[in-house]
Amino acid sequence: MAAVTGLQIALLLATLALLLAALWWRFWRRRPPPAPAAEQADAILVLKAARRLELRRGGAVLRSYRVALGGAPDGHKEREGDKRTPEGRYSIDARNPRSAYHLSLRVSYPDAADRARAAEAGVDPGGDIFIHGQPNGWRALTTGHPRRDWTVGCIAVTDREMREIWSLVPTGIPIEIRP
Repeated sequence: MAAVTGLQIALLLATLALLLAALWWRFWRRRPPPAPAAEQADAILVLKAARRLELRRGGAVLRSYRVALGGAPDGHKEREGDKRTPEGRYSIDARNPRSAYHLSLRVSYPDAADRARAAEAGVDPGGDIFIHGQPNGWRALTTGHPRRDWTVGCIAVTDREMREIWSLVPTGIPIEIRP
């Protein structure tokens, strides 16, 4: 019987790692199915100071999550790059299962009033505000969520929480973001 070499063991371990990564990608990264309509949220409330996102139905809280916000979260978003999370009433207007982050739901910022304020100030209001999970790939290891704010203005949760939110939030529902 031939002895197993270190190279053979390394190749076996690398093959096993690739197989596990492929299985993880296939099953975990797949978007979850929507919950039954009677279980879905009809509104989202974000309380920035408390770092909380609440899914609501008929005024009652269905689920509550700890969130990370933009790196400078105090105040309403005024311009591109200010790292603020907007405040006000918006809606969830799109879904992105292939986001740079684990799933994402787009907030309809900027609205007409946000664009008008930015135009008056001579700045770009920014955009691409999402509720999303952790970054895909190696960056997920360095975000520190939910212990600190790390986004550029988005609302971030864990990947597991994002899968639940994705399932419970239909496109088009209102989202209110309070200070």
